[in-house]
Amino acid sequence: MEVAYRFGFDAAHHFENYPAGHPYRGIHGHSFQVEVAIEGAPDPTSGFVADLGEVQAACGEVREALDHRMLNEIEGLAKPSLENICLWIWRPLSARFPGLARVTVRRDSCGQSCTYTGSEPNFREETPSTEIGVTPIFWNKLADEVAGKPDHEVE
Repeated sequence: MEVAYRFGFDAAHHFENYPAGHPYRGIHGHSFQVEVAIEGAPDPTSGFVADLGEVQAACGEVREALDHRMLNEIEGLAKPSLENICLWIWRPLSARFPGLARVTVRRDSCGQSCTYTGSEPNFREETPSTEIGVTPIFWNKLADEVAGKPDHEVE
């Protein structure tokens, strides 16, 4: 069984790796829609897969960190593609909700979306996302654990 919560945010970004004059290189903004889904069996006591009030509160923290911001300036989002935004949202929410099944980020006006399910082992991130009150995790170590590689030493 799966329960989901959806929220939106508006933000700007740019991509320095594109040549001068390319529309992605300049600062531009989007209205983003995010859906997070949690899988599991309903708790016999509460009847809930997850307390949607808790999910809403956690997603509110994520929204607050992203809304009306320059995404490139947020730690961990130097390259704020849909893919990296999904990863950035996944990390703190997966720590709070073990049944997190997917994070989807949409730009409906562009007809674009990305969904992350936690199953892709080869992601790498330059820096962790720590802004929403989650204990920092050494993300390359996490990626190696998912891929079954030996541990790194955390400095």
